[in-house]
Amino acid sequence: MINVKLPARPGQRSRSQDCETSSPTNTPQAQLAQPSRGQSEGYLLNMPEEFEGPNGPDDLNEPPAFFPLEGSVPDHVPENLGEPIECQIEGVFAAENGGQISRFVLLSDGTRKLPILIGPYEAQAISLPLEGTRPDRPMTHDLLRNVIDRFNGALDRVVIDDLWNTIYYAKLYVRKGDEELEIDARPSDAIAMAVRFEAPIYVSEGILEAAMEE
Repeated sequence: MINVKLPARPGQRSRSQDCETSSPTNTPQAQLAQPSRGQSEGYLLNMPEEFEGPNGPDDLNEPPAFFPLEGSVPDHVPENLGEPIECQIEGVFAAENGGQISRFVLLSDGTRKLPILIGPYEAQAISLPLEGTRPDRPMTHDLLRNVIDRFNGALDRVVIDDLWNTIYYAKLYVRKGDEELEIDARPSDAIAMAVRFEAPIYVSEGILEAAMEE
């Protein structure tokens, strides 16, 4: 595995690695970089330490919006993006672009490829079980798997079924007996869980087609 440095385009702006956005499909394979402490969810790092506004304590009755774009983006209405297609994980990769390291997980149905940008900890959560490495103590996704197991449940499948403002959305389908629960999730978390349960990963046809057009 090799490190790859991608030249920055003039005027190019970097996108948050934790937004699970789309990524160029022809990115070369690169070595997964170890996450550094202090890298976390971008929007969490930008949260204000105090909620007091310019008018004093009275503003505490109405805290600021959690997401910076809240109120400026129209409500999303989910659409049917076609039948889900089973995909395999080709790997977790890292590439340098303009001095910044971007990490992504690459899915493929055998013909089409879908790269999804993820954060450093999400990259580690997916890559460790793929490499057969077990941490000394359970990580978050290991803990969640243990909880589901103790409740006699199982992860039946995960589906990446929506794309909105360049952000992908996924669902976990957990089965317990005759009951099936649908749980909203980030694609990186869904993939990390699928690896631990050896559950299939599906991607909507429309999302795969959109990725090929980029």
